Amino acid sequence: MQAIRSRSRFGSLAKATARATGRPAAFAIALTVILTWAVTGPLFHFSDTWQLVINTGTTIATFLMVFLIQNTQNRDGEAVQIKLDELIRAMQGAHNALLDLEELEEGDLDKIRANYEELAQVAREELRRRGTDTGTPDFETR
Repeated sequence: MQAIRSRSRFGSLAKATARATGRPAAFAIALTVILTWAVTGPLFHFSDTWQLVINTGTTIATFLMVFLIQNTQNRDGEAVQIKLDELIRAMQGAHNALLDLEELEEGDLDKIRANYEELAQVAREELRRRGTDTGTPDFETR
């Protein structure tokens, strides 16, 4: 399977920004900005404008970072789901019905979860009785 490497401008920018802001240097810069702002308080007599500068700056940074973090989490989550789907697909005896589960409605997920909870309960009872809980019992859909 050939890898797809095209990325949107936003995706590239988001990934680069996430990588840069996650480094210790970015934290040091943010800390320096805050310390500089705090030290200049007496110089500006702790005025409303002085307070407005930090409030506006932090609000803008927070606002933009929310979207950046969401984009990064969405991309990472989708990648993990695809990897899990591939593991399910490639495993002999795996249930292909579990592929792309994240797209199912809540009620359907609840039914599947109940089946696995039942399997877990049976395995725990088996462990208590015989000291072993290995194996691959059949998955029954309701």
